[in-house]
Amino acid sequence: MIIRKQFKFENAHIVRGCSSVKCRSSVHGHSYIIELLFESNFLDNGHMVYDFGLMKQNMKDLVESFDHAITIWSEDEESYIKDMKKHSVRWVELPVSPSAEQFSRVIFILIDSLLKLTSTLNGEKEVKMNSVIVHETATGYAQCFKDDAYSKGMGELHLKDIKFSDEVLNDFNDSKLLQKMIAGEMFINPKSV
Repeated sequence: MIIRKQFKFENAHIVRGCSSVKCRSSVHGHSYIIELLFESNFLDNGHMVYDFGLMKQNMKDLVESFDHAITIWSEDEESYIKDMKKHSVRWVELPVSPSAEQFSRVIFILIDSLLKLTSTLNGEKEVKMNSVIVHETATGYAQCFKDDAYSKGMGELHLKDIKFSDEVLNDFNDSKLLQKMIAGEMFINPKSV
């Protein structure tokens, strides 16, 4: 069975090297709709794959870290990176260009890593990421599956290479969330309230 949770955020970026002149040479933004799809062949004690309420914790923080932020490619021009960080307190720096395709991979890796480090208390069993869909516009989206997320052919992606500004980290319920994930610390989902 597959379940889906939707999130939204506003984000700005430049996608260097793309075909569109406007897209590759001007900062612009999108109203993103993100769909997280989870799967399992089992149901928990509440007869659910995974309680949507549990997603309002760390998963929501990770996805919404991009909200009202500028996303920067770490290989862009140094002066551009410095200026963006100077003029925006909310920024995310990625080791890949911030296209919809790469956003879907980054979000997949963030959520998949968190899910693998989360111990559950309500009988959840073998819950895993099915895919992440990133709607960049009303008519276009990118969908990432596990093979895509970890494909070296699409660019190396490691948690340690994803950087959030202090302002973004301070908005997390746990400002050390990313550090803990990189260190492989386990998380425990609380029982439903």
